[in-house]
Amino acid sequence: MTFLRPLFVSARLWFTLMAFVLLFVAAYAFPILFPLVQIGFVMFIILIGIDGWLLFRTKSAPNRGAFFARRQVPERLSNGDENPLTIFLENQYPFQVQIEVIDEIPFQFQRRDVLFRTTLNARETRTIRYELRPVRRGEYSFGAVNVFVLTPLGLLKRRYQFEQGKMVAVYPSFLQMRQYELLAATNRLNEVGIKRLRRIGHSMEFEQVRPYSTGDDVRTVNWKATSRRTDSQGATLMVNAYQDERSQPVYCLIDKGRVMQSPFEGLTLLDYAINASLVLSNIALMKQDRAGILTFSDHVGQLLPADRRTGHMLKILELLYRQKTHFLESDYESLYSSVRQHIRHRSLLLLFTNFETVNAMHRQLPYLRRLAKDHLLLVIFFENTELRSLLDQPATDTEQIYLKTIGEKFAYEKKQILKELAQYGIQTILTAPQNLTANTVNKYLELKARGMI
Repeated sequence: MTFLRPLFVSARLWFTLMAFVLLFVAAYAFPILFPLVQIGFVMFIILIGIDGWLLFRTKSAPNRGAFFARRQVPERLSNGDENPLTIFLENQYPFQVQIEVIDEIPFQFQRRDVLFRTTLNARETRTIRYELRPVRRGEYSFGAVNVFVLTPLGLLKRRYQFEQGKMVAVYPSFLQMRQYELLAATNRLNEVGIKRLRRIGHSMEFEQVRPYSTGDDVRTVNWKATSRRTDSQGATLMVNAYQDERSQPVYCLIDKGRVMQSPFEGLTLLDYAINASLVLSNIALMKQDRAGILTFSDHVGQLLPADRRTGHMLKILELLYRQKTHFLESDYESLYSSVRQHIRHRSLLLLFTNFETVNAMHRQLPYLRRLAKDHLLLVIFFENTELRSLLDQPATDTEQIYLKTIGEKFAYEKKQILKELAQYGIQTILTAPQNLTANTVNKYLELKARGMI
């Protein structure tokens, strides 16, 4: 049984058997063919034996054998991104082999097409690369890498199994976070839609007094320092230098209620908000601000106080990894109480939520106004992209006219929400899910450049 378990039959063998069946049937009508068919069948049986001997003559071991394969998976997968995976193949047979590789990927991907076919020469190695895009956070269990080996005869297959039972965790989009971090370090954020903003006025944080350089604003000239630097060669102009205010608290308030369960391209709105919060927190730390997280639904979830010490980004990543959507209506009264109790200093609050109607916003407006009274509140909610695609299509019958009319009503209400929140001094972003991260970072940099935080 140990010998038979890895043994499989190829399609070529079945087709050859079918051909012999037809030949034997034909031999009854033409008896002269019967001896020839018998000889051919005996030779076919001998070839099967030779094929089996070629496949199994080398004993395999757990780490060494006639064939070897290894799957290379990152320690963590990034949610919503294409994650690279690699399968390394090594042929130890002294002849060329045909192989079929079936990778048993986690059931969450709902894919049964991870099949690769290739040919390896004797003692040759090869690498197969492919990508997987998870859309849910959590633990993913990989099965075995199944390799089916065929000799040049191609009648039998021998199965090898490697890398069984590997568990990998899917975290919020740290690949996107690293992309923004790299672009920010190389001053190329405009490649992902981040705008360059002209600074208006000065921040309130004084840095130093230094000599005047070409291009400095003449309004920053420090005349007292200039008079003290007067010598026999004349006066040296001195200017005040300012820097961005640092250590400002920036909190991402993430709504985990039922309104954030809506899917878009496989990801829920909650996952988009989590990915954007991760990127924004990293950008805030790079700007020397302090980043914090607060989650809520029908009750307040977890609170991570704003900080920028070493290792704080890892705490944010671990906190966001564990978040799940709740299917109850979010309690903004509890949110306001928790913010008032735990966030004592004026902070930038980025509220990730979703309002589909004006009435839904009106129910929460009193609490939003109270939050905006003590902090700089930025409400971020989502545009219905499916609705937008419906409105862009021309109506061809009465039913589509009715649907477009209803769609226009919902789109108009989104604009009304923007206007009403602006009347109370509340900053807003209405964005498509795929543009959430870029638009959020743009708004943060704009508020910082305007000195509003």
